[in-house]
Amino acid sequence: MSEPTPADYRTLLIEALGAAPDANTTGPGLRTLFTPSSHRLALDPDVTVVRGARGTGKTFWAKALVDERLREIAAASYMMPRLRRTRVITAFGLGNEGTGEPPFPMKRTREKLVNDGVDPQDLWSAIVLMALDVPEVRSIDTWADRVRWARANPEAYDTAIIRADRHSRDRGETLVLLFDALDHLHGERGQADRLLSELFRLALELRLTTGTLRAKIFVRPDMYENAPKMFADASKLGANATDLEWSRENLYGLLFHQLGNHPTPEAEKFRAATGRWTDEDGRHVAPVDVVADRRRQEEVFITLAGPFMGTDRRKGHTYTWVPNHLQDGRGRVSPRTWLKALCKAAVLTGERHAGHPAPLHYEAIRQSLSFAAHNRVEELQDDIGWAALAVEQLENSQVPLQPSALYYAWHQGSLAAKVKEHLEDPRSGSGPRALDNPAAVLEELIELGVMTRRSGEAIDIPDIYRLAFDISRKGGVPRMPVN
Repeated sequence: MSEPTPADYRTLLIEALGAAPDANTTGPGLRTLFTPSSHRLALDPDVTVVRGARGTGKTFWAKALVDERLREIAAASYMMPRLRRTRVITAFGLGNEGTGEPPFPMKRTREKLVNDGVDPQDLWSAIVLMALDVPEVRSIDTWADRVRWARANPEAYDTAIIRADRHSRDRGETLVLLFDALDHLHGERGQADRLLSELFRLALELRLTTGTLRAKIFVRPDMYENAPKMFADASKLGANATDLEWSRENLYGLLFHQLGNHPTPEAEKFRAATGRWTDEDGRHVAPVDVVADRRRQEEVFITLAGPFMGTDRRKGHTYTWVPNHLQDGRGRVSPRTWLKALCKAAVLTGERHAGHPAPLHYEAIRQSLSFAAHNRVEELQDDIGWAALAVEQLENSQVPLQPSALYYAWHQGSLAAKVKEHLEDPRSGSGPRALDNPAAVLEELIELGVMTRRSGEAIDIPDIYRLAFDISRKGGVPRMPVN
């Protein structure tokens, strides 16, 4: 087989990464399932809460766990035989994985129920009874009547839990009730917090009172932190939680897995050029060093992007430069952002540097950062709007800057007033813990990874946020127009 040309690789990058799964719409598949080493705990049936920011894989794993075939692959990859003895039911999510009615009310219905004063405990009880396929609840036509029935029959709820626990024990399995897409739980964040709080309490109760029933809740970290936890044994919830994190090796492993599993001749050439891949029922598995060894990964990435972010090493090495500039202040890179940025870099290379000897031109990589930052800030505005407002007040400034200069910019821009106005919209979510204390606001932004503190107390902003605003950094990557 002939060696892949730069054009072959560029085509593969565009097609494979452009088609990379968005679990909200396409979901995981046999070829696209990648099992990063750091995600093992997220699949453990005994782990109740899985925290992950947007684009880190919450819905991807939620859907993969429901799929028996994909769950089998995960069990083998993570050497977790218990997954083979686990049954997973979607109790709450984006849609129905089966063919019948979903076990949860759709958004308009549940918002009306909550706005009409339904107790969150009764709502979740009805949802659990539906997920367990309790005939008395399934036979009721409307969700309002189902919730009323659950409220009037608490003993029936207890009986259903006991029966399901006994049934799972007799079968030698664990039954996991899965809860995902909680960003869409309710349009008003205050109501969403109340619903989440009760869901956490219910999940903990299942863990403490049954031997085989478990809840698994995929949730954003900020939503987990904001939801009240004023119930007994709440501290045990955090002890049974994990985070979806992506190491640099995981990110490159994901990239190479996507390239090697795209159903095209270019992907076949990529596999041939990168070692001995194995075929497992139509799923191509990369050599261990390609997904886990830093030096080998760097060798492979150099074939795609060249060694340097310029004509020599003074501009940086591509292998470290790209993830370093896509990470937030806590060193986290969203895999969705990672794949989209590299896809954009391939497109820009084809448009502006088609004759370049490497599939990705370093200037195209640099330019793709503004595209990635624009998308990331849109997510920040949706999820934590007040944090985006805080960064926006620094437009036309230069970082790093001293905290005093930051506080002055917030004062001049009337940040507190703008955040209060923003929070008047019930859809806007929670605000900072101490809005009228600029030092506390800064500390919270650092906790969120939106800002960082350098030695000497100077404040910086990661490129993944800075480049979406007119904020410069001396010697830093300049902002580019987003097409």
